[in-house]
Amino acid sequence: MKISFSNNKVLVTGGAGFIGSNLCESLLEKGNKVVCLDNFATGKRENLEQFLKDSNFTLIEGDIRKLEDCLIATKEVDYVLHQAALGSVPRSIKDPITSNDVNVSGFLNMLVAARDNKVKRFVFAASSSTYGDSESMPKVENIIGKPLSPYAITKYVNELYADIFSKTYGLETIGLRYFNVFGRKQDPNGAYAAVIPKFVSQLMNGESPVINGDGNYSRDFTYIDNVIQANLLSLVTTNEKAINTVYNVAYGDRNTLNDLMGFLKEYLSEFDSKISNVAVIYGPNRAGDIPHSHASVAKAKENLNYSPQFTLQQGLKEAVKWYWKNL
Repeated sequence: MKISFSNNKVLVTGGAGFIGSNLCESLLEKGNKVVCLDNFATGKRENLEQFLKDSNFTLIEGDIRKLEDCLIATKEVDYVLHQAALGSVPRSIKDPITSNDVNVSGFLNMLVAARDNKVKRFVFAASSSTYGDSESMPKVENIIGKPLSPYAITKYVNELYADIFSKTYGLETIGLRYFNVFGRKQDPNGAYAAVIPKFVSQLMNGESPVINGDGNYSRDFTYIDNVIQANLLSLVTTNEKAINTVYNVAYGDRNTLNDLMGFLKEYLSEFDSKISNVAVIYGPNRAGDIPHSHASVAKAKENLNYSPQFTLQQGLKEAVKWYWKNL
């Protein structure tokens, strides 16, 4: 899908991260000026290397927990894509205070800065974790349950704050509830690595991946290019109904972790046939995990003209090629 969006100045918070750096790249390719705000707590400098010589790219090393950094970063900015956060359910369970400081206090600082510097629109990364213990399937935006982790609480509070800033101060906001995003530049290392890059790295090294539970938990795995599309559509929409609300960003399907492992072994075996014989280990379920995740994307299709282009299998083939080349 071709989306016209050029000659704007866009701030990407968390721009050195997996999703943020992909958004920076797409915005620069379309002829925009991009400001990246990152403190490199989880973002990686190598994700930005290709942009540093581009005169349209500005890196601000700062922290969203400091209001002055947020005010500097939003100065003369047209739009904000707020991706900065401390992700990971397990991390938030281990250290809820830091997750709250970054994800709630940092988010509020960014809203205040965007308001004070008269940003046109504030698009932010929300999360499928907001659905909590809701058993309804597929997930629709107006039916949520109780959060199952401190991380989920922080992401829901973000939605509440955005709604208040829209109603009280007239700041245009759009929240995008990401569902299990994966793709190029996603880090396979670290204690809180996402499942797909972690499994890929282990399989490539001949190590047995550990699946939490029996492998029948399911997810709506979402390729990065679908997420980029949703962000760009959120920036360009002139539909009044599309603004000041939240959307699911997913493919709109679900696959079990066992399905996922089968696809990964199949696609990686094209590069190394031995990978098909790597054994899989099953461990205990992880605290705070939602058993099943499946998004309805009807609202995003109707209001934003969202049309996800990559299925799980198509996205995995692209991701596997990238990891084989770069790991």
